[in-house]
Amino acid sequence: MPLLNTITTPYADAFLQVASSNKEVDLVISQAKDILALWKDSSELSEAMSSPVLEVDSKKLAIEKLFADQVTPSFLNFLKLLADRQRIGFLDSVLERLLELYREQRNIALATVTSASPLNDSQQADLLKKIQSVAGTNNLELNLQVDPSLIGGFIVSVGSKVIDASLAGQVRRMGLALAKVS
Repeated sequence: MPLLNTITTPYADAFLQVASSNKEVDLVISQAKDILALWKDSSELSEAMSSPVLEVDSKKLAIEKLFADQVTPSFLNFLKLLADRQRIGFLDSVLERLLELYREQRNIALATVTSASPLNDSQQADLLKKIQSVAGTNNLELNLQVDPSLIGGFIVSVGSKVIDASLAGQVRRMGLALAKVS
């Protein structure tokens, strides 16, 4: 188990058990995804919470003001616990581990789709059907990302399987083939 997992797993596992006992797992998972997106989008927030200069009480007050109306009481207590234990700087890793444990419990495969431009709902639905057949499961969660450097097309990864249907990938493969010929 990687070092970071030895820190994050006990917190994520315990919080998942609390959410389960409160019968609010699906709500907590949805809130975890929202907070994780906010954490990644706001470098100021993550840097402030990770700062050793900011006191624990100040961090807890900020957490209270930011999230009191956004999350369940147990989630708010969880965030404050992380602040108390000087682990709030690992919040993104803890929440990612929480989502991993949730997916493991529910046998949900995570498919990351990176496309050159945002996919509309119809494209997402079509792609989801195709990925489900490749993954061999209907229990699938899509993680959509946009990377304009792909030029066109998309890359799908499910577990250890990767399907590169991007123009950048085709150009790269063509270049490799030409290099072998030379």
